[in-house]
Amino acid sequence: MKQFGGRVLFLDRADINTDEIIPAKYLTEVSKDALAPHLLEDLRLESFRRQSEAMTRARVIVARANFGCGSSREHAPWALEVNDITAVVATSFARIFRQNMFNCGMLAIELQPQVIERLFALARPGRVDCAVDLEAKRLTFTSPAESVPVYFQLNPFDEALVKAGGWVEFADKRY
Repeated sequence: MKQFGGRVLFLDRADINTDEIIPAKYLTEVSKDALAPHLLEDLRLESFRRQSEAMTRARVIVARANFGCGSSREHAPWALEVNDITAVVATSFARIFRQNMFNCGMLAIELQPQVIERLFALARPGRVDCAVDLEAKRLTFTSPAESVPVYFQLNPFDEALVKAGGWVEFADKRY
């Protein structure tokens, strides 16, 4: 099972699409590692700097609604994974992107809009880290000022995929 949690990258926008996560021009790459330097290359967001410490050290992303919309490519979760981002927290996800995250053994956690608002407010004073307790279904977001526990739901099949390390590992153990 992957190690979850770490520094949080806040992307304050809804509808971040798969072309912004990994541009289509890199879909001919034959390895996940080749995708790594191009993560979020085409994302245009006033508060976002690709070369910032927050970006290069991020392990968790918090965003708004409909994260991963657009094309159904698996490359988008792969680009996150190869950059050590193992969890995305948002109000909602595009259906195929969400399942691709679980198929890769990663977390796609949906939270209510008011909880997402609270997390963005927590980020305003500075760095935020997130601890993930998969057994308790709890995220703990910690800033210099406070710590906020947040509970989430995960269906048993998606949890099994995450614990196995993804679909391939899950299938290897069962079939």
